Amino acid sequence: MVQLHVKRGDESHFLFTATVATSIETLTTDICEIYNGRLKIERICSEIPELADHGITLPPNMQGLTDDQIVELKLKDEWEERCIPSGGAVVCVTMDMVKEALDQLKGAVMIVYPMGLPPHDPIRMEFENQEDLTGTQASLQVIAQEEAQLWWASKELQRGKKLQDYIGKNEKTKIIVKIQKRGQGAPAREPVVSEDEQKQMMLHYYRRQEELKKLDEADDDAYLQSEWSDRQALKRQFQGLTNIKWGPR
Repeated sequence: MVQLHVKRGDESHFLFTATVATSIETLTTDICEIYNGRLKIERICSEIPELADHGITLPPNMQGLTDDQIVELKLKDEWEERCIPSGGAVVCVTMDMVKEALDQLKGAVMIVYPMGLPPHDPIRMEFENQEDLTGTQASLQVIAQEEAQLWWASKELQRGKKLQDYIGKNEKTKIIVKIQKRGQGAPAREPVVSEDEQKQMMLHYYRRQEELKKLDEADDDAYLQSEWSDRQALKRQFQGLTNIKWGPR
């Protein structure tokens, strides 16, 4: 079998095998389908976080509009009630879900490597909790359980207390907590306005400015239609030629 290293420009994409008897027509078609298919997978993977964070995309006629404009125009997303996530719009993560995701990844690796990975392979070491993160960026992100601290409203949640000691006994309360390593001090407070809200406010402000600009331009041209701007109006008034109406009364 001939092994083809497929590249586009200087960028490496994938390896492909074929026999020497394969026609160029078939070879080109197969490689092109795989190339485009891989690009599709990459696009979908890049869009999945957006789907997870914000849900389904608005219809084209609602995109770019503010909530007030959608209400004013009486627009409705007919797919909003149909396309509901199986776990609900808000999914709370459990350790069982994390373990299930790891098991799925482990199963995918076993399909490709049925004999398993060598003991020094970093993926196998991750699966067996034997990973060595020394000198890596990941080592700065991972927090040991004994070093973990939770903060809420600039207050450290002490391990010896209960959650109700800080937020009360309302079970329907929703709060934002931040996790970090012990000794790093209080984390930065949450902004009063979220990033998405700030973008919407800026978009609304920009559109309002454009509307005011158009109104100002309209006012600037309005005088051209006024009587006082007509250079011949005073002359016609002296001659008694104003307010003349033609046609039968």
